Amino acid sequence: MSHTEDRKQGTLLTARGIHKSFGTNHVLRGVALEVARGDVVALIGASGSGKTTVLRSLNGLETPDAGELRFDGGPVVDFGAQAGPDGGRSGRRTAARTAKTNRAALRDRSAMVFQHHNLFPHRTVLENVIEGPTQVQRVPRDTAVGRAEELLARVGLADKRDAYPHELSGGQQQRVGIVRALALQPDLLLFDEPTSALDPELVGEVLTVMKELAEEGWTMVVVTHELQFARQVASEVLFLDGGVVVERGAPAQMFTDPAEERTRRFLQRVLHPLD
Repeated sequence: MSHTEDRKQGTLLTARGIHKSFGTNHVLRGVALEVARGDVVALIGASGSGKTTVLRSLNGLETPDAGELRFDGGPVVDFGAQAGPDGGRSGRRTAARTAKTNRAALRDRSAMVFQHHNLFPHRTVLENVIEGPTQVQRVPRDTAVGRAEELLARVGLADKRDAYPHELSGGQQQRVGIVRALALQPDLLLFDEPTSALDPELVGEVLTVMKELAEEGWTMVVVTHELQFARQVASEVLFLDGGVVVERGAPAQMFTDPAEERTRRFLQRVLHPLD
């Protein structure tokens, strides 16, 4: 399942000037990031800083109000294009169609692991895992089942293939969520606070799987409050505050000598809450 050899070269994803508002709440204010193949980019920051909205904008679950996305050297998705000979209407329609097409292509090559698992409760573990490959990608069922069984064994859940989600622990459910994402064979894995809904004793089993995926060369963008994981595994850490990337850098620099006062205050609150 290792993808190290073909994931270690070139830029996979570029985002520039991403803005997103919900009503009067301007959540993202010009966010930019670049993800190289094989990178693990960790997004950290307080709740409400815009981290999850960034992640959802990267794979089309949210549509930015402005900015650009480019995936693997393909067409630029320009959310601000409005030019047109009829005063802008045809240009906006064309831009909207192009953006929708390109976002769909991006979504097809990425997969997200959600905070709350989002498994179908009335389907077995195996059925949950093969749903995307068989229904969306039109992979033959036998092929999808074989891939699912291999991946379930990979995360220690081979004996749970016929179990239902309610029969699993939270950590097991989240590992199934990771397997479901891997079964789509994406170029990019997106993790939205995958351990925040787990009891503390279950966090380690999920982080272990994620660390192994990073070591195998999977490209990942991870929204996380697990700062030790980010410190050990990430290639780059981005600190968001108020919808802005305040600081970015290698983990060693970010966690030992951050340049920005806002970053220092956040890390002090999180890493040393009783000081």
